[in-house]
Amino acid sequence: MKTAQDPRHQKRREIVKELFSESYTPQEKKNETVKEIMLQVNELDSQIQAAATDWPIDKLNRIDLAILRLAVYELKKGEAPPKVVIDEAVELGKEYGSENSSSFINGVLGTIYKENG
Repeated sequence: MKTAQDPRHQKRREIVKELFSESYTPQEKKNETVKEIMLQVNELDSQIQAAATDWPIDKLNRIDLAILRLAVYELKKGEAPPKVVIDEAVELGKEYGSENSSSFINGVLGTIYKENG
């Protein structure tokens, strides 16, 4: 059973924190996954934008955007089952985002999964 102490969840938390920091100021030290995500940020953002047409990328809550970037990257990479990636992102949204973050993240990722899965 998944818990907040699960090492994979802990790793995702750290990546989201780094991506969030990166949205304000480029960070000198970056986790390898964060480096990969930042190299693909335009492609990831275009997928997010296509799924969240009412919300321009620059208007999204930065923590939600960080969570979405990680999740879309993970969906694209295909190493974890899509439902696990989406569930993890929703949990991160509950943990770090606003009260609407988890449902927004779930909707965006559901749309991306349906279109690409």
